[in-house]
Amino acid sequence: MEAAGISAGIALDHHDDDHGHHGPPPANRSSRVSHEVLGMLLFIISEIMVFGAFFTAYFFIRLVAEGHRWFPFDGYELPVAIAGMNTAILLSSSLTMHWAQISIKNGNRFGLKAGMLLTSLLGATFLLIQINEYVHIGFSPQNHAQGTIFYGLTGLHGAHVFIGLSLLIFVTVRAFRGHFSPESHHGVEIPGIYWHFVDVMWIVVYTSIYII
Repeated sequence: MEAAGISAGIALDHHDDDHGHHGPPPANRSSRVSHEVLGMLLFIISEIMVFGAFFTAYFFIRLVAEGHRWFPFDGYELPVAIAGMNTAILLSSSLTMHWAQISIKNGNRFGLKAGMLLTSLLGATFLLIQINEYVHIGFSPQNHAQGTIFYGLTGLHGAHVFIGLSLLIFVTVRAFRGHFSPESHHGVEIPGIYWHFVDVMWIVVYTSIYII
């Protein structure tokens, strides 16, 4: 009886070894979204929450706080036309980024390099115009609540553009060195998702701050 139990246990151990299963079953993985893309999407959600905090302060000034008006305010006006031109530049960079992403997926290395280079140049142009706007706008963040909110929201977005531009330059250098392929292009896709987020967020900032 005891020998039979031992034999059964040995047989069970051999059965487990044959199937290569030890411990808990492996985690279920979805083939639809890679870990890298999912991580970037979760990061973007957290960034939307950060922007949401700044927009809360903005709408408090616009809708709730009595005695406060948005621009034109205290003799100052926002450069709507210049910001509109900057918006067109940033939206164009989203198109060139998409071109680069599609190109590498199709094995078009010229399209990848040209798209990444143009995207980086357009992003740098956007930042330079925004810095020039700060220099000539005529007020500082400490002058009034409106100035604080203006610099806070546009500056927060500018910081994201700077981070995205740094990623784009790194990807551009790798592209010119022959990296990436139709089978391995996450290094282009992930920064591209972030850059598209930056562009979409600027549309919200521009519409809220300069237009409404």
